[in-house]
Parts: sequence; structure tokens; C-alpha cells
Amino acid sequence: MYLKELKNFLLKPLPLIIFIATLQLIIALLPNHLSFDEAMWQYIGHNWFSNGLAPYRGGVDNKSPLIFAVFGLSDKLFGLNCWFPRVLGTVCESVGIYYLYKIAKHVSGELCGIFSITIYGFSLLWKSTDGTSVSFTETYAVTFIIISVYYLLTAQNNRQVFISGLFAAIGFAFRFTAFFGIAAIFLSMLKTQRKFIFSFCAGIILTLVFFIVVMVLSGIQLNDFIAYSLTQNFGQGSVTDRDISWRINSFANTFFYSEIILFYPFVLFFFFLKQRNNFFIIWLICTFTGINVIGIYATTHLKDILPAMALMSGISLAYLVQNYHIPVKPVLIIVWICFFPKLLQPFVDLKHFIFSPDMNAANLCAQPYLDPDDNAKKLLGQWINSNTVSGEKVFVAGYGSIVQAYSKRQSPTIYFNVTQTKTAKEVLFNDLINQKPVLMAIPEFPEYRSNVNSDISAFIDSLAAADYSFGQCMYGYAIYKLKK
Repeated sequence: MYLKELKNFLLKPLPLIIFIATLQLIIALLPNHLSFDEAMWQYIGHNWFSNGLAPYRGGVDNKSPLIFAVFGLSDKLFGLNCWFPRVLGTVCESVGIYYLYKIAKHVSGELCGIFSITIYGFSLLWKSTDGTSVSFTETYAVTFIIISVYYLLTAQNNRQVFISGLFAAIGFAFRFTAFFGIAAIFLSMLKTQRKFIFSFCAGIILTLVFFIVVMVLSGIQLNDFIAYSLTQNFGQGSVTDRDISWRINSFANTFFYSEIILFYPFVLFFFFLKQRNNFFIIWLICTFTGINVIGIYATTHLKDILPAMALMSGISLAYLVQNYHIPVKPVLIIVWICFFPKLLQPFVDLKHFIFSPDMNAANLCAQPYLDPDDNAKKLLGQWINSNTVSGEKVFVAGYGSIVQAYSKRQSPTIYFNVTQTKTAKEVLFNDLINQKPVLMAIPEFPEYRSNVNSDISAFIDSLAAADYSFGQCMYGYAIYKLKK
């Protein structure tokens, strides 16, 4: 009855996934410039694939070499662009949605599958889950964990469990936080599938060994990989260096003042179901723990908990419909209304792309010195490219990854984007003294000095005063040229 009503009403999984992917592309592709994070990976990937500088030697960011390879390949094939990584990310995300549907169908039937992928697909597009950032590492890590879970839940032999471990390891290779998804799988296996643990671990270990071998053969130093992608992310001056009041406020904003609250009634109802798969509870607890261990509550980190919450919600809704004889059509309409993304940002991006009245070079170089938007930083990078020669080094002070990427010029330091640990400062100061760039771009807008430690900005100011002459202001940046 319910399947017939479902087919008569609307949906089959493939058209629904295509519809969600189309929305994702609209949201992702309207901003016609690299974002802050994408620019970092573009810069490092370009240095790797075009200049032979392996990651962490040609630029530092706390991500896996795999994401640098995505952007390096994009640059090698199509030049500097933002569309290829976003299209590739959308394809990967769509694969994850499909496998989530297969999990839901396996556990609770077709109706649960449609509910689950509707909720999951729409929630991926929310502003509160950073729906525009489909090219980020979370997309790949979460997708491979979903595939791993599917192979585990449907496994009937060691080979299928080995495949589950293989996909779990790929997710981990993209992003360390996939560990919490792997932990959920492992804890569940300890309770119900102990005989398969060896095969699962073998899949993980062999895949990670292969990844490490390829990484080393590519010129990446293993100690650099561990330091920059893991150990230097904690401690004073790192991205996780936040006080307790900031963490409490960010936690509240993330979990109580966002669209994520739409999940809570269905997730709560799931706990009261007598016949339920407890793995989804373990999965939710582990990934929720991971978000809090990192503790910076970036919106894109919420993608880690969406699969478990979507499956729990889909199972709850399917149970209510089937056991209380509720018509499918009105329930699906309500789900669409509640979970459908509020697509205001694409219109804002479109308006900004067409008009952008305040972000021109003249306005940004006059009081009150507005913080330039990403498109203005792109234009500054292109201006630097036109006013320097290939092979010349350029330094952009502050959080200038977008300018650096679009300039297509190397920085004199691996810390091309400000990092404020003690080690990073020492390396930055030493590099700028010993490899003076031909051009420095120093922000005029006040956000630069409020967000960057005073010892860094003071050092850069003193270097500019001693060895550089002021040229002009462009897009909110003072341009200094090395004295001959």
C-alpha cells in the first residue's frame, strides 16, 4: 500500500538524488571564486603538481594530501578554477546519498529509504551545515564512511567486511575525524560481529599502508604529514586554541540555534522504538563526540552527524506512517517544507556577482577601509599576477590565501596563510628575512590587526619600513615593493 502510494505521489531514489545534486551545484557554483579554504588547497596543489613542491614543503595547511591532490589535478587539467573540485565533490556527495538510501532500505524498507535520503540530502544544503562547501574534506570522509557502513550491515562473508574496512580507511585518509565513524563500526562489531573484526581491521591497515607508501613516493615526508595535519592543530596559537566561554557559546549556536533542531523529535522517538538498530545510536554518539573533541564547531563539521541522524529520522517516520496508518503524501510534504534548504544565499551571491557596488579598488582604499570580500581578493590576486613576473615571490600578510592563489606566485614561506603557533612564527620571520619577496601586500582594514597577533603584524610592518617602498593601495591592501 505504502509503496504504491509513494510511487503514485512522487519519488524514486534516482530522480530525487539528481534533484538534490542539481540544487547542490546551483548553491556551490554561483560563487565564481575560490573560498578561503579552497584557495589554500589550490595554492598547495598547484605547487605540488606544477612546481614539484610536495605538500607541507610547498605550503602548509592541516589537511590530507588527498585534498591537495584534488585541487592540484584540477589546476593541472583546467588551470586555476573553482568548478572542478565542486562538481567532483557533488558527485561524491551524491554517491553517499545513494548508499545512505541503500542502508535505510536494507534496515527498514523502501519508504524509510525515501525519507532518509530526502532528509539527508536537504540537510547537506543548509547554511548551518555549510552547504556551499561541497569540495571540502568532510564530503569525501563522510561518503566513504557511509559506504563502509553499508558493506558492514549487509556483509555475509569476510570479503565484504574487508571492503568495508577499505572504504573506512579511505575516509580516514581524507580526514582524521573519520576515526569516530570507524570507532562506531568497531564498537558495534565487538557486540554483534566479532568474527569479522580481523577482516575489517585488515582492510583498514592494508589501505592505510598503501596510502602511506604512495604518499612517501610522492615526496611527502611522513613526519611533516603527522606534524602539520595532526599535532600542530592543538596547543597555543592553533586552530583549536579557544577558551571555554567561546566553546559554550559556539556549542549552543551549533546545536540549539540552527536547523539541526529539526532532527531532534525524530531522533528522540527512535530511542523509544523497541525494534531498532543500536548501531545508529553508537554512530551518532561517536560522531557527536568527535565534533566536541575538535571543539571549533565549524558548520561543515556537522556533516559528520547527519547520516546517523537522517537514518534515525527516516526509520522513525517510516514506523509512524506504517503503524499508525498515516498517508505518505502529507508526511512527505511536511518533511519537504521543514527540511528543504532556505536558498537565500544563491540569490545573494547572484546579486553580488552582478552588482558588487562597494567592493571596487577605490572604495576599499579609503576610510573606513572595509574588509574586502572574496571576489575583491580574487581581483587583487589577478592584479599581482599582472604586475609581477613568473618566478618572483610574493607575500600576502594575514589570512590572504585567496589573494595568494589567484596571484599564481609562490610565497617565500610555507606559512603563506597566517598560522600563529610559536613554531610557525619562528619559521615565518626567518623566511621573510632570508628570502625577501619582491612584493608584499599588507591589509589596511582593521580586521587584519585584530585577528593577527601583534608580534606578527609588527614584524611585517618593520620589514616593510626597512626594505620596501610603498607603491599604492589596491583592494584594501597596501602594496610594498622591494627596494633595489
